[in-house]
Amino acid sequence: MDLQHWWQLLLLQMKETTLMEWLAVAFGVAEVLYAKANKIWLYPTGIASTVISIYVLVAAGLYAEGLLNGYYLAMSIYGWWYWIKKKDAPAVEVSRCSRSEWRTVVLIVVAAFTTLYSSLKNFTPSAVPAWDAWVSATAWAGMWLLAKRKIENWILLNISNLFAIPLLLYKHLLLYSGLTIFLFIVAIQGFIEWRKIARKENQFTSTVTV
Repeated sequence: MDLQHWWQLLLLQMKETTLMEWLAVAFGVAEVLYAKANKIWLYPTGIASTVISIYVLVAAGLYAEGLLNGYYLAMSIYGWWYWIKKKDAPAVEVSRCSRSEWRTVVLIVVAAFTTLYSSLKNFTPSAVPAWDAWVSATAWAGMWLLAKRKIENWILLNISNLFAIPLLLYKHLLLYSGLTIFLFIVAIQGFIEWRKIARKENQFTSTVTV
């Protein structure tokens, strides 16, 4: 497939994209940019994106993907509550994963991959059940870490993005692969910025302690 064909396919996809899909993508981009900046607005924009995505996916008959976005919705609500669980308490600080949290990450990835792979292989006509399941499983773990304000959320989300890009290209979903490349770049920047935030918070804590 030559470059001209890819360009024509991209233009065709953009013309056929509905308003609801554009809104979901716009809110999704806003969510990632707010997350990169460590702003709480990442949660309301993320919730808006997932709610619209659930509607679009279910209307298109993609029930498994709709269910996955339901998980994203639940994690966004949880993350919003976790961040400001007490009105007068300080916001949850950015930090690194502990060993127990890494064990939870592995458990989430293994359990999600096993469940999704089995479901896709046995109950759907998916041609790439393992690939699809891996992208979703690593994203599930990344969302959990994001809700916990852990720097490593960007690593898990970018593992998911890294495998999602060729998967979307394989499915000729050029518009979404382009969006995922953008999210991949933003996630790298987010990791760098969150690491700086964590270092500043640790320095402040050390100063106060002394």
